[in-house]
Amino acid sequence: MTVIDLEKSEPRRRKPDSLERLKASARKLFVERGYDATRPQDIAREAGLGHGTFYLHYPDKRACFLAFVEDARAELDAHVRANRAQDGSLEQVIASTLNAIYDYSDSHPGVLNAAMTDESVIDAEGVQATPLLTRWGQEWAEMVRHAAADGRACNSYDAEIIGQAIVGALHQTGREASGAARCRGALVDNLTRFLVRALKPD
Repeated sequence: MTVIDLEKSEPRRRKPDSLERLKASARKLFVERGYDATRPQDIAREAGLGHGTFYLHYPDKRACFLAFVEDARAELDAHVRANRAQDGSLEQVIASTLNAIYDYSDSHPGVLNAAMTDESVIDAEGVQATPLLTRWGQEWAEMVRHAAADGRACNSYDAEIIGQAIVGALHQTGREASGAARCRGALVDNLTRFLVRALKPD
């Protein structure tokens, strides 16, 4: 009786651990290989689990990838919130936000680049998943709205348009700066001054 009960409880004890192992393996492979070159069986094998275990947690690779994207977004969001100036000038808020983003990127190599490939991912219902860049644009839009309401930024802009424009600029500048090995301090300084001037109240 005791042996049977222990055997029956073993899958329940292993299940949470298997999910964490799958998440860690998926993250590693999506970063190293990209979405297209990563298969469910590769993720399970990397985690030291059977192929079938993958499908106990995810219906398909897309669901697994979207979970990876959401985890990366939540991690970055928590890091930015913990390190962003809350009540300072617009310049301080922007500079601290940029530094927090680049700090996260430096300490989690390749994660954000991998997560940003979600633009081509379709979920199980056939609906286009909201790209990570678009979601960041919405968050910047909220920041612009708050700054405008406080009189720290121009209030005649459409915050949604400006939020997406800011993210597009940051994404492209970050890619170019990485290839050109530009100093991060210069990148943050130039982007901050540019955005502060562009958002200057009327």
